[in-house]
Amino acid sequence: MATLTLYGWAAAISLAYMTLVWLFSIIRRNASIVDSFWGPGFVILAATSPYLADGWSWRALLVLALVSIWAARLATHVTIRNWGKGEDWRYKKWRDDAPASFWWRSYFKVFVLQGVLLVVVASPILAVAASSRAIGATALDVAGCAVWLFGLSYETIADLQLARFKRDPANRGRVLDRGLWHTSRHPNYFGEAVVWWGLFLIALSTPTGYWAAIGPIAITFLLVRVSGVRMLEKGLRERKPEYADYVRRTSAFVPWPPRRRG
Repeated sequence: MATLTLYGWAAAISLAYMTLVWLFSIIRRNASIVDSFWGPGFVILAATSPYLADGWSWRALLVLALVSIWAARLATHVTIRNWGKGEDWRYKKWRDDAPASFWWRSYFKVFVLQGVLLVVVASPILAVAASSRAIGATALDVAGCAVWLFGLSYETIADLQLARFKRDPANRGRVLDRGLWHTSRHPNYFGEAVVWWGLFLIALSTPTGYWAAIGPIAITFLLVRVSGVRMLEKGLRERKPEYADYVRRTSAFVPWPPRRRG
């Protein structure tokens, strides 16, 4: 199957999936549930794209397994973190600004947008599915699995450290600057990006896998410049007086030894 045709089918599947999630959000009156359904969307694409392309290969099965493990962890973490806390402040602001029309505006502003991003980020998954040649394991496959495992472990440890820090009432209003958070202000986001660079290395083992680089590039850009670091730090600077000093001495994304206080 041609790559563009596969992307078209993936877009249709993603749109249908996000439409169902949107309908569920209307029932729950909570657009935040989209965050819990983000990871499983990639599992659906990893499970359906080989059928739409040239059939299953061992590499497609490998990618499905890796994506499923990553998605299960992420969905569980996000659901537990958000349970009982109501709608995310971003979506709540949009709802308050247009209460009568938010139900349909949210479809385009939240769910369709995330559906499009899902397909773009899933490029390594689609590249593996689109490969029609039976190719044996390469050094890139091994490297990709190692990078994926490092990224998954890194973001998991970072999330656990943050959750433990927040559970202690004595830390309210304070800044976590220990563990992985000592060398990066957002080690969980860094680990997330590394996961997708690992999947790209696996895709690079296929004849046309180079174009799959758009996936990790997109997720890295989103995490650093759009919905991750930049958006989160706006509120942190206001709520936590110590955060300005933390910003001055600590790398925003890539782990790096802290700068000494001048």
